[in-house]
Amino acid sequence: MNHLLNYIIWNPDLEAFHIGPMTVRWYGLMWIIGLALAYLVVKRLYKEQKIKDELFDPLFIYCFFGILIGARLGHCIFYQPEDFLTSWKGFVEMLLPIHFGNDGSWLGKTFGFFLTGYAGLASHGGTLGLIIALWLYVRKTKLSIWTVLDNIAIATGTTACFIRLGNLMNSEIIGKITDVPWAFIFEKVDSMPRHPGQLYEAIAYAILFGIMWYLHKKMTEKIGTGWYFGFCLTYIFTFRFFIEYTKEIQEPFEASLPIDMGQILSIPFIILGVYCTVKAKKQAL
Repeated sequence: MNHLLNYIIWNPDLEAFHIGPMTVRWYGLMWIIGLALAYLVVKRLYKEQKIKDELFDPLFIYCFFGILIGARLGHCIFYQPEDFLTSWKGFVEMLLPIHFGNDGSWLGKTFGFFLTGYAGLASHGGTLGLIIALWLYVRKTKLSIWTVLDNIAIATGTTACFIRLGNLMNSEIIGKITDVPWAFIFEKVDSMPRHPGQLYEAIAYAILFGIMWYLHKKMTEKIGTGWYFGFCLTYIFTFRFFIEYTKEIQEPFEASLPIDMGQILSIPFIILGVYCTVKAKKQAL
């Protein structure tokens, strides 16, 4: 077993810090940091484009709930429908951050359920939820849908990066067994060296943000055409499609599929991304 010393032993504490009786977990903290960075980036973009502050103010609320609701429903419907869509308890657990049962806590003993947080979020559902939320936002503000989508796309890499770092801290969405020297041994899972798929994605999304920020400075005129939105979707979900080959399947039913659920769900977003970039290019001719 001496060869295991060549790999990275990964077993971080799930809790980042405590505020009185409240525990802040790394996963939630990474979500907050990612959303906060995107908030600051889009706020600056709105300022550069001289869009009124009162039109920007509600954007964060739309994005937050769109991503959260979409990611939760996406996970439950696409990955665990047998758990959440076959009973009223499962349906309630899909919508609320609770689990029915008695874990020994006051809530469990008194009411028969306890708080769990939303244990299970899917990025594809979060993307779809965000798009729907932004559509509702532009109906209210009367801004151009393509301008809003492009601005969000420029900032997306920051949030996506930190969400995947949150997955890494949780030792979830693990990779397949490998002998590469940078393999991680996720001690919360097993003692086998595995691809750190979460880290691969986090790095890819950080690079995406760098590319988008550079391009927006060079091609400001493309904001509002849908080009940035299309490029963002194509980049993220093409990368996501191929990185799935390094990951373990998340649910047993995926073993019988020619490609896993993450890849299946990526294909429509890749198609939409390519369509938007081509449409924007044709408009520029």
